Amino acid sequence: MTPQDLLVENTQPTTQAKQPMSQSIKRIGVLTGGGDCPGLNAVIRAVTKTAMYRYGLEVYGIEDAYLGLLRNRISPLSADDVSNILTTGGTILGSCNKCNPAAYDANGDGNPQDVTDRCLEHVKENDLDALVCIGGDGTMSGAAFLVEKGINCIGVPKTIDNDIFGTDITFGFDTAVTVATDALDRVHTTAASHHRAMIVEVMGRNAGWIALHAGVASGADVILLPEIDYDLDVISNYVQERSRKGKRFTILCVSEGSKPVGGELVAKIDPTSPDPVKLGGVGYVLAEQIQAMSGIETRCTVLGYVQRGGTPTPDDRVLGTQFGSAAIEALMQGKRNRMIVMQENRVTDIDILSVANKQRTVPLDHPLIDAARAVGTCFGD
Repeated sequence: MTPQDLLVENTQPTTQAKQPMSQSIKRIGVLTGGGDCPGLNAVIRAVTKTAMYRYGLEVYGIEDAYLGLLRNRISPLSADDVSNILTTGGTILGSCNKCNPAAYDANGDGNPQDVTDRCLEHVKENDLDALVCIGGDGTMSGAAFLVEKGINCIGVPKTIDNDIFGTDITFGFDTAVTVATDALDRVHTTAASHHRAMIVEVMGRNAGWIALHAGVASGADVILLPEIDYDLDVISNYVQERSRKGKRFTILCVSEGSKPVGGELVAKIDPTSPDPVKLGGVGYVLAEQIQAMSGIETRCTVLGYVQRGGTPTPDDRVLGTQFGSAAIEALMQGKRNRMIVMQENRVTDIDILSVANKQRTVPLDHPLIDAARAVGTCFGD
């Protein structure tokens, strides 16, 4: 063999499988649950390729989360299936947040049934030795019921809201903050041109992480969070005071879960949904109230699903890849029923059962709140 031959041989990609550390794992299933989120495909890709290339495992994709598990919509994933999806938003597997295995309302008549056993039958029928469940608190809660039945589930936390307990960061959050910050930056010019107060309502439900980070990043004058009930008089006076001092506009970044002191959330109730409280619209309510009280023209833009769609940021692609690869490593190390997390800039894992039905909200003593207050930002309190 010539030196040139050696050079060619040594530069070929290495896909030789490692011998599994956990000999019982040969075939796994992967699903994506809850709302779509930038970075999901990065995780699917990392899970599939790490399982195949490093350990020689078979990987099966489960369509539409637990609904696909219930209806046996399970099929093999190949390396080609997950190639060129890293930069694509959404999820190639589809998602669904209307199928809790322990309480599935198939007919929408308010009479849910426990269909966990049917899900287990399909796990066994497809010879799946473990599941990688990518999702938020609802998906992790669903996984908990399967864990109780003996299925090894490795969770990967996903949400733009950054509110999953046990991890410092979730993929999808950075993309949502980037989109929200860009929107806030853009309304500055129209607000200044017309001497208006401009409200941008962002997602977040019970946790104000998006509003806090996007508000600080854009230099919003007012940031309203679900964790801090606001006083309308304080906000109106703040807007008026800025105008009296010659400020041409006021920018307000408002989380959809914000509410006034002693007041109620702005929401619609959908009794047929597994998540019946549909938040949204507090920005429009505030716009009318601020304009009436201050006399300053006030407009609102609700970003909505735009924050969840489109191409993930580089940070979310990197984090998704790290989490997906770590899920397989945890599995092959013989770990059971863990969730991959980022803690103090280190990827590790925690008990998946410790996450179910919990939320990570913004603490009132968070240093970013303190820094924002230091530069004059109003939190409505």
